Amino acid sequence: MEDVIGSVDAASIGHGARLTIDLSAIVENWRRLGAQAPHIPCAAVVKADAYGCGLAAVAPALWRAGCRTVFVAHLSEGIAARALLPEAAIYILNGLLPGTGEALLANALRPVLGSREELAEWAGRGPAALHVDTGMSRLGLSVPEALALAGDSLVTGAGLDLLMSHLVSAEQPGEAINARQVADFARVRAAYPGLPASLANSSGCFLGDGVPNDLLRPGYALFGGNPMPGSPNPMRPVVRLEAAIAQVRTVEAGESAGYNARWTAPSRRRLATLSIGYADGYPRAASGRGHALVGGVACPIAGLISMDLIILDVTDAPAARRGEPAVLIGDGLDVDTVGQAAGTIGYEILTGLGSRYVRHYVV
Repeated sequence: MEDVIGSVDAASIGHGARLTIDLSAIVENWRRLGAQAPHIPCAAVVKADAYGCGLAAVAPALWRAGCRTVFVAHLSEGIAARALLPEAAIYILNGLLPGTGEALLANALRPVLGSREELAEWAGRGPAALHVDTGMSRLGLSVPEALALAGDSLVTGAGLDLLMSHLVSAEQPGEAINARQVADFARVRAAYPGLPASLANSSGCFLGDGVPNDLLRPGYALFGGNPMPGSPNPMRPVVRLEAAIAQVRTVEAGESAGYNARWTAPSRRRLATLSIGYADGYPRAASGRGHALVGGVACPIAGLISMDLIILDVTDAPAARRGEPAVLIGDGLDVDTVGQAAGTIGYEILTGLGSRYVRHYVV
């Protein structure tokens, strides 16, 4: 792998942790997802700063690989994406918020319209997507509304170039709601002939040909998350997070560690303190539940995670010494596992990666 951005060592820029992002893995994941339906194009969802991986590096890498359509959540993200991708089709998933029309136009951005009010306000302004709610109950026209509006001037004048909806439980293929959503979306799609349709998110890409699609729309899986929980992850890992051990000490049985003395040594133990904490996006909820790898050995988190520091019990890790790395994400300890240990999901781990890291990119 060749360094391309941010190759300065973490220690030399004053932070004890290092976040490495593999751009080649993101590109390979995009290709693997596209291969699930090779007869249609594959877009990329790069909202939330490309799921915490850095839009400025990720978006151009995907463009070079052939990705021509991206989705973001907010206008500000769309403006940032447009500066990086002058020719891409860029959709704003959160729609046409009041007062944003002129900025969308100025940056050639395409809102995902989900109400009569948005359709009327956008009329004649340029390309846009139509969002139909098939079960999420967040944004979008209801299925009856969408069917009733087919052929209406409100729709024909909105410049629509994409019809889309969002799957509720695509990561659980056996859920009945998937079949209901597919059937409802197929009805709406039939009412809008000639309008390309997009339903498959990351997990939806693996639901097979029964999902009506003209454009795949993966996000999380691009960045190494498992789109098929309970099965081996078909995606390459993307993110590696490691922190230097700042200090190693020995504590005797009965001594405590961390705030509120939540952890007490059951016997004589070795503890290592890492220069990273919840201000860096590592969740405090992983206190006493998560672990890191030191020399390949799983070392549990001891006590409460602090704002800037984490304590590990490294009694069983002979490689633990000052300056040695502890791996918090990587080497088989993936974002989904870290999320589970914190009582959350890998999405939250990725998107919460702190701004204090200097991201180190490799291709």
